[in-house]
Amino acid sequence: MERNIKTPLNDAVRLSLEVGDDVLISGTIYTARDAAHEKLVAALNSNEELPFDLKNQIIYYVGPTPAKPNQAIGSCGPTSSYRMDKFSPSLMEKGLKTMIGKGERSETMIQEIKKQQGVYLIAIGGIGALLSKTVRSSEIIAYPELGAEAVRKLEVENFPAIVAIDSKGHSIFK
Repeated sequence: MERNIKTPLNDAVRLSLEVGDDVLISGTIYTARDAAHEKLVAALNSNEELPFDLKNQIIYYVGPTPAKPNQAIGSCGPTSSYRMDKFSPSLMEKGLKTMIGKGERSETMIQEIKKQQGVYLIAIGGIGALLSKTVRSSEIIAYPELGAEAVRKLEVENFPAIVAIDSKGHSIFK
């Protein structure tokens, strides 16, 4: 089933998503990869304020290429998600409920998604240039020293993704 969803995702929408659902996301999503995740978790561990409120937000695992003239962002294909598995539980405990990436998650992460009633979406790898066309604006909001891995606030319209792990722990990979 294809569904149009708006961010931030409320509980009712997130909990209604099922493995295999196609979604078109419109609204704000944030970007963060390995280095940014490490900094976010370090900030949490030091009781520092995070650069954005995690509650009901979406983090997209991506390190986009530089934007060409008249573009909001360059190619923005998903990064392998398993690399964030050691950081994601800490972020989920603070309110993060939805992540977008590519590939499988560990069994431990699947159980954490179920426990936190989160959802994991996959974007199609290899189509980063097409995905960039859904991005209306891009703003670096934290860790500019990380270059492509800086945390960005994206405004997207009809960003396509597929529910890979739902809030009940069902996985498209099983």
